[in-house]
Amino acid sequence: MNRNRQKLLTLAAMLLLTKASMAQTTTPKTSASLWDGMVVAGYADKGAFINFGGPAVKWTHKPFCVSLGMLPSLRVKEDKAPANASKNAAVTPSLGFGLSASYKHLAIQVPVYYNAKTAAADGKWNTGIGLGYKF
Repeated sequence: MNRNRQKLLTLAAMLLLTKASMAQTTTPKTSASLWDGMVVAGYADKGAFINFGGPAVKWTHKPFCVSLGMLPSLRVKEDKAPANASKNAAVTPSLGFGLSASYKHLAIQVPVYYNAKTAAADGKWNTGIGLGYKF
């Protein structure tokens, strides 16, 4: 049997075993929210950000929750470039990390973002603050 066929059969067997093991698990209760997470708007590095809480290490004691994790974000910041030079977009995707604390549905966040080195400025870490809603 050639190697490609052997790899394909191994992959098919793994998929079948995975499906069989998932079929025997019980389904958890469904939640009323669309997803488990938070939406936070805030200020960092002379610009705004909107982020959606990502994967994190959480400590929960109802109604409080504290987490340290990754923060996929949209950063809103005007690029201050000379008039004849090209500019970056005003809204750019970014990934930060930080500490989030929530009480019931109120979320407070301290994100940290990295701005890469450019021709005009050195790379540096920037800390911000944000307020949002936890689902």
